[in-house]
Amino acid sequence: MRTKLCDRFGIEYPIFAFTPSEHVAAAVSRAGGLGVLGAVRFNDAEELDATLTWLDENTDGKPYGVDVVMPMKIPTEGKSVDLKAMIPEEHISFVEKTLQQLGVPPLPEGEGREGVLGWLHSTARSHVDVALKHRPVLIANALGSPPVDVIEKAHEHGVQVAALAGAAKHALSHVKNGVDIIIAQGYEAGGHTGEIASMVLTPEVVDAVGPDVPVLGAGGIGSGRQVAASIALGAQGVWTGSVWLTTEEYSNLNTNKGMTEAFLRASSSDTVRTRVYTGKPARLLKTKWTDAWAEEGAPQPLPMPLQNLLVSDAHNRMNEHGDPDVISMPVGQIVGRMNEVRSVADVMAELVRGYDEAVERLDKISAS
Repeated sequence: MRTKLCDRFGIEYPIFAFTPSEHVAAAVSRAGGLGVLGAVRFNDAEELDATLTWLDENTDGKPYGVDVVMPMKIPTEGKSVDLKAMIPEEHISFVEKTLQQLGVPPLPEGEGREGVLGWLHSTARSHVDVALKHRPVLIANALGSPPVDVIEKAHEHGVQVAALAGAAKHALSHVKNGVDIIIAQGYEAGGHTGEIASMVLTPEVVDAVGPDVPVLGAGGIGSGRQVAASIALGAQGVWTGSVWLTTEEYSNLNTNKGMTEAFLRASSSDTVRTRVYTGKPARLLKTKWTDAWAEEGAPQPLPMPLQNLLVSDAHNRMNEHGDPDVISMPVGQIVGRMNEVRSVADVMAELVRGYDEAVERLDKISAS
């Protein structure tokens, strides 16, 4: 399973793993892939700096990447307090009423954390600045191409830049801006995703950007057969995410045991694409929380970053409550295959083994 990207990044397998957990990212890198730490959860630059120092020290010298959330256009934004003043009272009342109906109690006095500010452009820029003081080999942006000056700054530090694309036209725009690698993320994926499925999107993007721009297939990839399929469609590797949410290493970040139970019992049809998480379309696990937002009379989700600020305390309360029927978490349709808790090393081994078996099966068909 060796492609040109393996030589470019010094990795054994072209398996890129997006994860908010530094423990998962480190384990993937140690196992021969490229762990990519999601930075959006870090409001404090010092906390991200400490986490990346931990990664520097716990990847056995292997490479890793950092994922940020940064729009191409620089928006007008205020501080968290200013933004919260823009949230309508109707939305605040709806969230509280819904939590009460779902049996989710308030947090004890003094507990909880501020809403995630990583959705803000200024915070994402600080994430890039911090990351470049460490040794990532890749900066990825979940909202497409970052501003050109950010791309140029990464290149000055010898760091490659990747960007997610949900359509071929987006990929072409990213390349024009100087992005090195396109992540063709299909409709099946968890989190922010477009409307075109991977089977259609990956070859469209590969053909659009040409042979000199590497493409990673993303969305619905959780087995070696799916890795092989993505590479057969022209990708030079895969971008994975959801499959790592039920690993042993992820438990270092996930304290909500109900969330793990919800993933393990879910089928591939138990997800929904909605704007209730961040204000932009994102695929989440379908639960009583997402159902409440789809009911008649529910308010429309607010634009990013207001929606996340609105629901951040609700997320904290649901996580503390631990009810598997009442959670809010991005996950892709691959959740139907996430039926047991395994180590990252086991998942990596299965991806490689499954790929080899798929290729061998195709070789036998070709030879017959």
